[in-house]
Amino acid sequence: MNFHTRKWVKPEDLNPNGTLFGGSLLRWIDEEAAIYAIVQLGNQRVVTKYISEINFVSASRQGDIIELGITATEFGRTSITLTCEVRNKITRKSILTVEKMVFVNLGEDGLPAPHGRTEITYVKDQFKDDVVK
Repeated sequence: MNFHTRKWVKPEDLNPNGTLFGGSLLRWIDEEAAIYAIVQLGNQRVVTKYISEINFVSASRQGDIIELGITATEFGRTSITLTCEVRNKITRKSILTVEKMVFVNLGEDGLPAPHGRTEITYVKDQFKDDVVK
């Protein structure tokens, strides 16, 4: 899994216990996963369909730098399935795992549309022939 996105845990991200609020972390994950799916599918019309069980492994505190790792695990006809791990950038200690997130590719009519993708593409290979619509 490649970890590319980093977030700095700030006071506004904390819960009353002084640790990272799960809702803030889940918002970051959903946004980053959607961006990942958009880039992989070459289409900005991508929506979250499903997020599996979320496993909070350890806490994160103010000042921590965390990183999100997202990887495609399966390509469906109109969907992409991802997995996610969040860890502390400095200690590498796992904070959260999400086993399965499914995003659906939509056509201009707002309905699920085939995307034609079957494998992960990497930044160096992206946008050579594709233009994100």
